[in-house]
Amino acid sequence: MFKYLEKYKEQGDLEYSVSDNLASACNAPRHSSGIYLIFSDKLKLDNLIYVGVSGREGSKGEIIHRKDGLGGRIVKGKQFGEPRRNSWSKKMIEFGFEKIIVQWYVTYGEFNQDIPRVLENKLLNQLFNFKGKLPLWNKKF
Repeated sequence: MFKYLEKYKEQGDLEYSVSDNLASACNAPRHSSGIYLIFSDKLKLDNLIYVGVSGREGSKGEIIHRKDGLGGRIVKGKQFGEPRRNSWSKKMIEFGFEKIIVQWYVTYGEFNQDIPRVLENKLLNQLFNFKGKLPLWNKKF
């Protein structure tokens, strides 16, 4: 469904379980901006639970990178009212997920210059049109 993400040369994934240290598990770069997709247990569309971004567009259309990039956003960003290193484990237990898989894509870096928020909106719109709802952990788009 998201074939257009394959064009990004800098991409990867990481697995995270409740007992893992998120900073140690994260292999996303800390110098670029991009998008990340979170799946519960398996890389299947039905298991997609969140779509997030790092980096934002400035008032003149330029990219404003987070100081510690995509990797920093995944590790240090807040979700559910607290840092992800704490909140993800709690939510995984709440929903019965054994692990989550984070697929990440550098959309604005050395090889590509696509604003992450534009891609996030495109993905969330596609998902909403296809499934009639947003991923479990996304509140809005």
